[in-house]
Amino acid sequence: MDIEPWLLIVMALVAVLTGFLDSVAGGGGLVMMPALLFAGLPPQLALGTNKSQSIAATTMAFVNYARAGLVDWRKEKWLGLLALVGAATGSLLVQQISTRALELIVPLLLTGVALYVLLSPRMDDTQAHQLLSRKGYAPVAGAIGFYDGFFGPGTGSFFAATQVGLRGEGLTRATAHAKLFNMMTNIASVIVFAAGGKIVWALGLSCAVGAMTGSWIGSRFAVKHGARLIRPLLVVVSLALTARLIWGWFAG
Repeated sequence: MDIEPWLLIVMALVAVLTGFLDSVAGGGGLVMMPALLFAGLPPQLALGTNKSQSIAATTMAFVNYARAGLVDWRKEKWLGLLALVGAATGSLLVQQISTRALELIVPLLLTGVALYVLLSPRMDDTQAHQLLSRKGYAPVAGAIGFYDGFFGPGTGSFFAATQVGLRGEGLTRATAHAKLFNMMTNIASVIVFAAGGKIVWALGLSCAVGAMTGSWIGSRFAVKHGARLIRPLLVVVSLALTARLIWGWFAG
């Protein structure tokens, strides 16, 4: 697929915004996906190309959070691998069936995330009582990984909110671990979509440069400001994604 040079520049600039959002609160995919579709990519090519730039953003964010001492890689790696397997399965499946039904369910899930963030007194950086152990959280990690491979918007929000609510983590550390898991899901999705020939590499690499830039800025802001920055952005992103998906559903 031929891509005009000016379009590469424009999409790279869009990716700066999505990289910032993804590194702080998640949800950049629902800014990037409509942009890729507007650029003329078919849905499956848009999904694959989005993953090729998203992996750059999540990896950059993960590195910054890890350097700040917020990621326990040794203990969390198995959850990351489960998320990877789930994402690979979802990416294989989405290349075979329609995502129409999922587009109706996702707004409800995102509304739940936004309400939880708004109403829960625990969405801050304090540790709380965990309802699920690391092993107990494993099915949740796998399910969110599957969702990310299959569709994707709001994956970072889901990972962060469930780790706060179910594992009792502080919001900044939960966001850091969300980037680890999201990086793993993106690795799986990129491999599967690339094998299926569903990535426009020139566009994906151009967007990756922008996404890494935005992610570097966003993750450093998040480490510095913690829940004061992450909480409001998580609410705004969740509600914005909900509105966008509802609009997309009724618009057909």
